Amino acid sequence: MKKLFILILAYGSLTAQNLEPSTYLGDVVRHEYYAISYVEEYEQAEWTFHMICKDCFGAAERKNNFRKDPSIKTTSALLSDYKGSGYDRGHLVPAGDMTQNKLAMSESFYMSNMSPQSPSFNRGIWRKLESQIRDWSHKYDTTYVVTGPILNFGFSTIGSNKVAVPQLYYKVIYFKNRQKMVAYILPNEGSKSNLSNFQVTVDEVEQKTMIDFFPGLDDALETQLESSLITLK
Repeated sequence: MKKLFILILAYGSLTAQNLEPSTYLGDVVRHEYYAISYVEEYEQAEWTFHMICKDCFGAAERKNNFRKDPSIKTTSALLSDYKGSGYDRGHLVPAGDMTQNKLAMSESFYMSNMSPQSPSFNRGIWRKLESQIRDWSHKYDTTYVVTGPILNFGFSTIGSNKVAVPQLYYKVIYFKNRQKMVAYILPNEGSKSNLSNFQVTVDEVEQKTMIDFFPGLDDALETQLESSLITLK
């Protein structure tokens, strides 16, 4: 059993397999500390899935060892695809969530975990949202995070592998101990707006992506949580 699932089982009875999103376009690859659904056509993941909690963070340092993902049979995007493109190699699973040890940090730099993001977006409001989720995990403990681009809109490409440049990104977050969900859709551009302006229901993300989030939850609970728009502090 992967360490990811051992870690999750230590914090609750629901397994990662039950909570993993459905796949609409991609093939699932499970690394030690997160899972992805990789879409060869777009050279990136349609979703990434990982868990964080108040005791999950450590002191592993960021090494920026961006590299192709050996688990992608068709070969993931390459560093050369991003060179001179004007786009950042934007993490889907944040490096800041993978500080528990060197392996977790290293895995977060697979190119399969990257997506072309505007620098003002990646280093601005996207980073702000990532930081907010970490703050919530310290407060609410066990937190499951699904992240991805919305790929069924028009897009340009970069590099020889024609990596798609998404117009929109989403995050869907489930706080197991509090039985709450929040979701966001953000355009791939800089913004000074409050994060609350980008909050949507999980139902809306599902409609735009055709992905079923957290399908292992009780149907009645899932329906309630995914249709609600709540305020977290």
